[in-house]
Amino acid sequence: MDDGLFDTPATPAAPGGGTLAGNTHTSAPLAVRMRPRTLDELVGQQHLLAAGSPLRRLIEGDQSMSLLLWGPPGTGKTTIAAIVSGQTDRVFVEVSAVAAGIKDVRAAIDAARARLVATGQETVLFVDEVHRFSKAQQDALLPGVENRWVTLIAATTENPHFSVISPLLSRSLLLTLEPLTDEDVRGVVTSAVTDERGLAGAVKVSDEALDHLVRLAGGDARRSLTYLEAAAGAAVSQGLDVVDLATAETAVDRAAVRYDRDGDQHYDVISAFIKSVRGSDVDAALHYLARMIEAGEDPRFIARRLVISASEDIGLAHPAALTTAVAAAQAVQLIGMPEARINLAQAVIELSLAPKSNAVIKAVDAAIADVRAGKIGTVPPHLRDAHYPGSKNLGHGAGYLYAHDQPYGIAEQQYLPDTVEDAEYYQPTALGAEAGFRERWERVRRMIRGR
Repeated sequence: MDDGLFDTPATPAAPGGGTLAGNTHTSAPLAVRMRPRTLDELVGQQHLLAAGSPLRRLIEGDQSMSLLLWGPPGTGKTTIAAIVSGQTDRVFVEVSAVAAGIKDVRAAIDAARARLVATGQETVLFVDEVHRFSKAQQDALLPGVENRWVTLIAATTENPHFSVISPLLSRSLLLTLEPLTDEDVRGVVTSAVTDERGLAGAVKVSDEALDHLVRLAGGDARRSLTYLEAAAGAAVSQGLDVVDLATAETAVDRAAVRYDRDGDQHYDVISAFIKSVRGSDVDAALHYLARMIEAGEDPRFIARRLVISASEDIGLAHPAALTTAVAAAQAVQLIGMPEARINLAQAVIELSLAPKSNAVIKAVDAAIADVRAGKIGTVPPHLRDAHYPGSKNLGHGAGYLYAHDQPYGIAEQQYLPDTVEDAEYYQPTALGAEAGFRERWERVRRMIRGR
């Protein structure tokens, strides 16, 4: 098979008669060819790469230690397993928890034990998506770990404290991988364009196309290389020596989203999003939500803004809005993207359709304004703490009316300091459920203040 960008019978010729990867063998996907071979080539995860770190001790000291790698997709879990295997001269055996059963796990461990006895060569057993294994399947890994027949490296995108059995967790070193930054991914793509193992400089990538590929990757290095491979192949097939934005868009079958998370667009889009929710335009709110999702915006940021809006723009006109927004924020943490987009959309729709009131934020800001203006005053004596010795001699608590002993559970007495005795911070609207709160508060306020 000829060298080429894709695993195809023929290699697309680059402009000028070359190939996309020079003299390197390119039957493997670009993401595989560009996989780091040493820890020093690993992108990101600096907290794991420091001198003397457990990971370096495992590799450089050739220690037998099982690892549990927890992190988002495309952050280097499989790569770390391959590096451990390659740099310690261990046999690399991969088992996918999606397809393998107990029989497959036991067979892999038995083969590793036999190899160890016969040749003395150790085995790295890499289990991808270990959280998909049942308890019984995870139990089957324990003999190999306990007897050190294998160096187990298990990878998971789920919280291992909930998805991995305790015996396996306690016998493994847990390493947490952090999401790659956009700059990390940009470095991966840039390197792949020039590296002999990658495209070997056969094509260039415009700044706009590079931004697009990085944005779509969403912190996943493997995905960024897959997109680059597709875009480069599309450019070569058209006789182009530069991957421009249009080619990149066509190759990955997705329109570029004009959105810069660190620039003006970030603030413009989130502003339009919140204003659309406030304005009750569900379609507009969903549009801006989609733009942020497609641009790779942190879903936690979106969720936080919804929680704020639930109180700032809706408040007691629809009290369930805050519950919904908080639930969506928790769902983002629990489930993650892309599934959490559904939870965010549900919250966006409910908050957009909910009756609106800004009475809550106006109330608290009015109270804060008075405090900042020096309208503080002393706490009325009957409300002061009367539990410590000598407090009653100071008149603390004298004349206090216990609300539960009064008709309707409401006592006529002064709660505010004298300086703001007549303050009326909360001004409820007549919209939605707040209409009921308004009617009740007006009655209660008259009773408390003896009007």
